[in-house]
Amino acid sequence: MDFVKELLEYVRHASVSTDPAFANGMNGAREKACDLLRRAGLEVEVVPTPLHPIILGRRKGPAEWPHVVLYGHYDVQPAEPLDLWTTPAFEPVVRDGRIWGRGTADNKGPHLVAIVALARLLARHPNLPLRITFLIEGEEEIGSPSFPAFLQAYKQELSEADCVILSDTASPSADQIAITTALRGIVGMEVRLVGPQFDLHSGLHGGAVYNPIQALAEICASLHLPDNTVAVEGFYEGVQQPAEWERAELRKLPLTEAQYLAFLGVDSLHPAPGLSGLEAVRFAPTLEFNGIGGGYQGKGSKTVIPSKVFAKITCRLVPGMNPEDILAKASAAIRARAPKGVKVEIEIKQGNAAYFVCPPGRPNTPKGQNPVLARAFAETECAITGAFGKPPIFVREGGSVPIIEDIRRETGLDSVMIGLFTPESNLHAPDENLDIGMAEKAIKAYESLLEGVAKGGRK
Repeated sequence: MDFVKELLEYVRHASVSTDPAFANGMNGAREKACDLLRRAGLEVEVVPTPLHPIILGRRKGPAEWPHVVLYGHYDVQPAEPLDLWTTPAFEPVVRDGRIWGRGTADNKGPHLVAIVALARLLARHPNLPLRITFLIEGEEEIGSPSFPAFLQAYKQELSEADCVILSDTASPSADQIAITTALRGIVGMEVRLVGPQFDLHSGLHGGAVYNPIQALAEICASLHLPDNTVAVEGFYEGVQQPAEWERAELRKLPLTEAQYLAFLGVDSLHPAPGLSGLEAVRFAPTLEFNGIGGGYQGKGSKTVIPSKVFAKITCRLVPGMNPEDILAKASAAIRARAPKGVKVEIEIKQGNAAYFVCPPGRPNTPKGQNPVLARAFAETECAITGAFGKPPIFVREGGSVPIIEDIRRETGLDSVMIGLFTPESNLHAPDENLDIGMAEKAIKAYESLLEGVAKGGRK
């Protein structure tokens, strides 16, 4: 199975899950994924959902064989703005040692790495004592709305596995792989303020009513202190601080604060007290404004006091924080700070807890850790060291992959997360790409780690 050839074909299917106009692309990508799994030697089931079906590829065997779940998603982000792509998003090309196209790095390329590795491994060892469940969903980019019901339906089967292995996280560079140990959770809300029953002429009514834009700006400004601490009562209650070994691992990151500043294109960072910028995006919770609007948005001016305004807010959560609790506290703070003269409407958008898994041999490794999970971590570290020439680093990541916590909550399974895209991969942006050399090394690493997990049995 040729990785580059297969990925070029896979990416040509424009599988944008959020837009019904891309139904043919979704169908084509799903059929391609099924074909890849069958050619790797797995039995394939397509599980219907209200939106986009989930693919299950199975390799069965005796109960004494270890059982690993491999995860990926075949849907991708929209390609807009199209004019910023060097070559068309769904006409992938090979250039400068990379494959360019939407979905190359997120997530078709990374889960194709695992499929190709599995195909090559089983070709060499057809009797490999390892059970595999390959799970590829089609709604990750829209929040996996069908995934909870799927988990309920397949809970018993998945609970019989030992661990999950996936590549949907980042590494700092193509030669320094990161194994992600934590993902921040997320909750979201849209806050709407309603003032007068219709837009007002600012000359005839300005000074008499509380302008909803002013009220919204004041509320938003009140949610942080000048040092960037979140000013919501009880926001930090329960936050679990990182262990010292985690801080030590982060110091191995081949990225300085100065390099981070240059990458962002800013002249200063604004982390909360006691944290560097690199620590803040991994260890700390946040409250962020993701969108704000109201009043006239066209060219020129229109002297109007708007009737309605809005702000889109998300909070990133760290281990120890409860999503419902944070939503309640943030909502209460917003309502309490709204002035008279405006009504507050809050629509809750989403909510997922943070995820943390501790590798074996650390001071905070849980007692009774699943031995196959522990061996998967050890084999992954060894395999990456062998394939890439240097050991991986074990770090938290600032983003969220909600299904990881969903899987643990419903099945008890923890995950080994191997980063196979880098900052240069341009995720969710024009000119998304995947480093071919990194992928080929990763295929070798996946072969080695799966073989190592298989040889150890379930003890």
